[in-house]
Amino acid sequence: MQKGLSDRLLPAPRAGGFYMKDYWIWCGSVVKGEDGRFHMFASRWPKSLPMHPGWLVKSEIVRAVSDTPEGPYTFQEVVLPARGAQYWDGRSTHNPHIIRVDHTYLLYYMGTTHPFSDPAPEEPYGLEDPRCIVARANKRVGLAVSSSVFGPWERKDVPILPTRPGKFDSFLTSNPAPCVQDKGSILLMYKARRYEEGHLHGNMTIGLACADHYNNAYKVIADEPVFPPDQFHIEDPFIWRTDGGYEMIAKDMEGTLCGEKHGGIRALSEDGKTWRLADNPKAYSRTVTWDDGTIQEMGSFERPFLLFQDGVPTHLFAAVADGPGGFRHATNTWNMVIPIQV
Repeated sequence: MQKGLSDRLLPAPRAGGFYMKDYWIWCGSVVKGEDGRFHMFASRWPKSLPMHPGWLVKSEIVRAVSDTPEGPYTFQEVVLPARGAQYWDGRSTHNPHIIRVDHTYLLYYMGTTHPFSDPAPEEPYGLEDPRCIVARANKRVGLAVSSSVFGPWERKDVPILPTRPGKFDSFLTSNPAPCVQDKGSILLMYKARRYEEGHLHGNMTIGLACADHYNNAYKVIADEPVFPPDQFHIEDPFIWRTDGGYEMIAKDMEGTLCGEKHGGIRALSEDGKTWRLADNPKAYSRTVTWDDGTIQEMGSFERPFLLFQDGVPTHLFAAVADGPGGFRHATNTWNMVIPIQV
């Protein structure tokens, strides 16, 4: 990608992506199934709850399908439903990231739980609600495995990335970004927060873990975040192998790295452990061009995911919202897709 991803983004199809009228839609990732069709794994939660933080207590991972990468994608089933407060992921599943290793599908995700009742329709619910506070503190990264894109999915009864007391990931782990390495080992980037007194947490940081096999233990590589937190305020990483090592795109929270708040950055690594910002650090913009010629600045543009075909990225997927910006101003969210010039 010497030219840079942002230079090769084509107009986005208005009729593409994945949308459901009565749900907030987020976190789209796509894999080509054994049936030759394209399967999107996404998060959804009912619009009876606020977009944020409704996902913390009611999100579920679903599957939608299309004959083409562009879509539109049609809802098929709930993949990881709620399964009871006694499970670590029993009340909410979110942040799906699907990959295929040989004949096995690996669905990385965030799960959480809380011991309270579900919010009733129209019941006041926000960031200071005990259900939200507990669910946020219980966020952990997990893995579900299947031999078919249609399931059934085998979930683990414990998360693969628990929190670590006293470390940068002592409060929560989420937003998994796996990358398959040689001999099937996994490099896993993730978002984390540090515990602070009370029910508070520190700023977002990025961690890195590895496993010699997807079913084996995941070990955090370092006791410090991948990027200096005072310089890199980012989230939603996506990483992949390149001829020269590894590349990453992620959301720039403040715009200090790529020049646009909530735009995308590019970072590079030779070994997957030590990372630096690319010389041309802009990966994508919140401002998109549609195939009808119109240009729109999206209220949100997050959770970037690249679909690779024959070893090259062909489509960029993103969770987007309408409105002027900020979750509270959104009336609709969906997963959009932008073709990439190959």
